[in-house]
Amino acid sequence: MSEHTLQGKHIAFLFTDGVEESELTEPLKAVKDAGGTPTLVSLEVGEIQMMQHDEKGGTIRSDTEASAADPSGFDGLVIPGGVANPDRLRTDAPSVRFVQAFFEADKPVGVICHGPWMLAEADVVRGRTVTSWPSLRTDLQNAGATWVDQEVCVDGTLVTSRNPDDLPAFCAELVKQFAGSGAR
Repeated sequence: MSEHTLQGKHIAFLFTDGVEESELTEPLKAVKDAGGTPTLVSLEVGEIQMMQHDEKGGTIRSDTEASAADPSGFDGLVIPGGVANPDRLRTDAPSVRFVQAFFEADKPVGVICHGPWMLAEADVVRGRTVTSWPSLRTDLQNAGATWVDQEVCVDGTLVTSRNPDDLPAFCAELVKQFAGSGAR
């Protein structure tokens, strides 16, 4: 059992087709193993195609649409990467508003790899220190963030990581942040 319990915590996972499989499934497992209740939020309810880098991976069924999900019902948010995933999400206004609501409520948010594109689109990185896949550096700096190259970066309630190799540190920090989050 984890030293940080997520019993009673409801965590949203926002993703769509093209999500990097390990960046979704490993944080999902970490939340479940710590006793948390995940909800899989996507552009629509149904089977979502995951990727293993540039090859098709498995599929996973989403629970609800971003347009129908109520951010106030969650204690935290995870945005996995994959190149296509955040690129598709950032063009969906309900998904962008969903992300913004977590920052407005100062709830913990974990984002990895290409996922920080959503943070730039949601205009929530200005004045924050973040990490990501290296190709997002300029986009994040242009959005007002300070970009660092490190395994995991914590800025207040925001946790960011660079790539699948960082998943152990990312997942550990996510559970820690979610365990410390206040009541919904």
